[in-house]
Amino acid sequence: MNRIVVSGKRKTAVAKATINEGTGIVTFNKRSLAFLSDLQQLEISEPLVIAKNVLGDLKFDIALNVRGGGIACQVEAGRLAIAKAIVKFTGDENLKTVFLAYDKNLLIADTRRKEVCKPGDSKARAMRQTSFR
Repeated sequence: MNRIVVSGKRKTAVAKATINEGTGIVTFNKRSLAFLSDLQQLEISEPLVIAKNVLGDLKFDIALNVRGGGIACQVEAGRLAIAKAIVKFTGDENLKTVFLAYDKNLLIADTRRKEVCKPGDSKARAMRQTSFR
């Protein structure tokens, strides 16, 4: 049985997608996608819809295991992991170019992080206020 594990990251959220042959079932932390909000369901199913348009019928199951970060970053990390897993599982270069044309962040991780606070200041960019009286 062909089984591939791929990871995706967004901020501090790390998603591992395990893809293997099956019927097209997607689970998110051992639960169905129904517990996510409607927008999050749409966002995480984007790579699946694109792959279905390019490849036809989907003959694989995906199990997402996501840790860290908030729910929005977990969904984005899961979306990245799903897209990378589908491309690696199918080996289809046409699908890869369609993903990149649709949204670069489907296959390439967004490496932006929160900037650290500077010593003696309250925020990363804010300077300590002074009064010149």
